[in-house]
Amino acid sequence: MTHSDATPPTRAEFHRQHQAGAVAEAERLLARRAELQGAWLTWVASELYRLGPPPYVAMVRRELQRLSQA
Repeated sequence: MTHSDATPPTRAEFHRQHQAGAVAEAERLLARRAELQGAWLTWVASELYRLGPPPYVAMVRRELQRLSQA
């Protein structure tokens, strides 16, 4: 068996391919927190809803949590 373009990437490959984008997206979302204040959580939820695929959304959520705790 060979790895073809039709074969979905493994979880580790997906993570490597999209880690930088997930961090950048989380930073973008956090950058709006002071501006949006109380409306921020609702706005973030709507932004996450528009992202995809679900594994990428989970990565962004984890980065949001990590960056918020830093």
